[in-house]
Amino acid sequence: MSQTTENRVKERVVVIAPGRGCYNKEELGYLARLHPDKQDFIADIDSYRRACGQSSIAALDGESKYSFKLHTPGENASALIYACAMADFMDIDRERFEIVAVTGNSMGWYIALALAGALDAEGAIGVINTMGSMMADGLIGGQLIYPEMDEKWHKDGAKSALIDNVIAQVNQTEGCALFTSIFLGGYRVLAGNEAGLKLAESLLPSLEDRYPMRLYNHGAFHSPLLGAISERGKRELPESLFRKPTIPMVDGRGQIWTQYSTDTHKLWDYTLGHQVLEPYDFSKAVAVAVKEFAPDRVLVLGPGNTLGGPVAQSLIDINWFGWADKAGFSAGQAEDPRMLALGMESQRSAALKQK
Repeated sequence: MSQTTENRVKERVVVIAPGRGCYNKEELGYLARLHPDKQDFIADIDSYRRACGQSSIAALDGESKYSFKLHTPGENASALIYACAMADFMDIDRERFEIVAVTGNSMGWYIALALAGALDAEGAIGVINTMGSMMADGLIGGQLIYPEMDEKWHKDGAKSALIDNVIAQVNQTEGCALFTSIFLGGYRVLAGNEAGLKLAESLLPSLEDRYPMRLYNHGAFHSPLLGAISERGKRELPESLFRKPTIPMVDGRGQIWTQYSTDTHKLWDYTLGHQVLEPYDFSKAVAVAVKEFAPDRVLVLGPGNTLGGPVAQSLIDINWFGWADKAGFSAGQAEDPRMLALGMESQRSAALKQK
């Protein structure tokens, strides 16, 4: 890693964008602290939001204290997370790294569209802010998260079967609805109506004094409960916003979209249709991205590092980078980090160009 740039062959990297829930109190001030040179980019986002009557992300990031009420609603969190992730992406050292593909988790798919150029700057904030603000007047359903792995970060078939059985049992109960929302490495995110979530919480055994964990201010993303949101998104966000990507993208089904093969109508339809209404298989997206594009490393954009565990678990599941379990991942990362989380100070500098 001490080679000069002139003599170094570029390392191939897959870039992964985060979803909701990654801008927490530790990340307050992320833009001001790490991206003071992105004032024009941030100002363009805030100009768009001002026209919508919304809070400035610069002001949100500059608050003296983190507030669940202020920072976690979709209409604020989505634009804030997009700005942080996109700003990190802009700083990746392109002399050292060749970005061979991008993907993302949940809302991170919208960010991935921006990273790959399938949405231009105006289209990106338009899609992200519009979809993030859809439930500003009231959440539709909610989400909870539950582990389906063991202590070695291997998939636990018994836990997976338990989750599937709970989903079936809840949906057999009148007035209750529950669905798989995201396959998130060693976790399953479930989406449902309030009655369905409450019943699931009573049926799932308590683990680690944390799970089942309700996700604060999250709607029933990636489920049929968001039918009206999908329809509204298609009405408000025209197909003309979408373009062919300049970098290959891997979506929440594991499908690859390239600059050569992308049908922009199908991309628009998937993004505002299937992606909103059906389970998002982030684990599969990561697996396909590394198998098809054979990166030397994966870069996980900030803010935060809540996605680091699920990315590692997805890679362990396919024994990528020789990681067979949690201990192997930790040992490998200590020797030569194959996953660089830009939201972690200790790993950030290894991925970014020097300012």
